[in-house]
This record gives sequence, C-alpha cells and structure tokens, in this order.
Amino acid sequence: MNIHEQIKEIKGQLRLFMNGVVSASMRKKGLDYKLNFGVELPRIKEIAKGIKNPSVALAEALWMENIRECKILATLIYPKEDFSSDTAELWVSQVENIEIARLLSMHILQHLDYIRPLCLKWIASGKEMNEVIGYITISRLLLREDSMDERAADEFTNQAIIAAVSGDFILRDSSILALKNFMQQNENHKNKILALVEPLTQSENEFAKVLYNLIQEEAMYL
Repeated sequence: MNIHEQIKEIKGQLRLFMNGVVSASMRKKGLDYKLNFGVELPRIKEIAKGIKNPSVALAEALWMENIRECKILATLIYPKEDFSSDTAELWVSQVENIEIARLLSMHILQHLDYIRPLCLKWIASGKEMNEVIGYITISRLLLREDSMDERAADEFTNQAIIAAVSGDFILRDSSILALKNFMQQNENHKNKILALVEPLTQSENEFAKVLYNLIQEEAMYL
C-alpha cells in the first residue's frame, strides 16, 4: 500500500468517528481548521496504533493535510529518532493553533535530545506561536526535572517575564506556567523568580501586577 492509499484509508476511518458537536465546539473556541472531523483524541490514538508500518514519509504526508486529525496523527506516528532539528523548525513554523502546539510538544518535541537550544531560540523569536511552543516544551522538560545551566536559565526567565506581562492570553499563560515549573525545581529557582518579579510592584501594567501576585501565591506553596 502506497502513501496515498494509506492516507485514503486513514481518512475513511476518521469519517466513521466524525463528531459534529465536538467540531462545532472547537470552532467556537477559536480552533479553526480547513477540515475538522471532531474525532476525540483517545480515538485518534487508537487509529495511530493501528497504522501498519508508520514512516517518516507517511507522517510528513499526514502533516501536510490541512485536517486536524491528520496533523495529530502525524505527531503520534513520526519516528522520533528520525525527527531532525530542521523538521522541528519547519513544523513549529507551520503550527496555527494551541491544540496542535500542545500535542506537537507532548508527542515529539519534549522527547528530543537537541530541543533545549531550539526552545530558547523560539521564545526569543518574536513569533507568537513559536514562543508559545517554546514555553510549553520548556514546561514539560522542567516537570521532568530537566536542568538548565545558569546562562540558559537567565535567558529563559528574562524572556518569560517579558512574555508574561506583554503577550496575549495564550502566550502569557504558557510563559507563566513555565516560570512556575522552574520555581518548583528548587529553592534557588524560586528565589530567582521572586527577585525578578519584585520590581513589578511599581509597574502600572495590569498584567505585571497579575504576574507578581501569581508568583507570590506560587511561592507560598513551595
């Protein structure tokens, strides 16, 4: 079976589990796709497990389909050992919404040995979705107790503070979560973030005040 035939078969399976209610709900939440079957993630994972001989070629072909479920399947079946830094850069540049951003990070990016420098590059890129993916992936790495050297930690925390007080909601949310996960690693990290947000008490920026209060609240429980 060639790639075209495999994709045709996969689309047939997806149509069997179409859910118009879920699809409509996603559109209302701003998750727009050219085509969205509304198939729930557990079912998509089942379909992924049933794909025979998953390959780079099939994953890349699925990714190029402007269909929600195909993009998710691509993140599930792409052989991680073959996912190059060039592919990571390309796919991240093509992500258009937060659902795919989170799933790409969860299924592939967090597992790549070379991903840390790319995350730092993305959060400093000035491109909103790149930044979001960078923070989401850093958050996942920090939850796994992944360590940063001092230079990387300085770069990350300085960028995250800026994003947390100036970005849109999704960027603020992802950067704040990353800061909280950084604080949770050890006492030094907690104190570092507390020191960085202390000047925000003098700011007239509403988001700066929100960040300061969130960090203080987080510190109370650590």
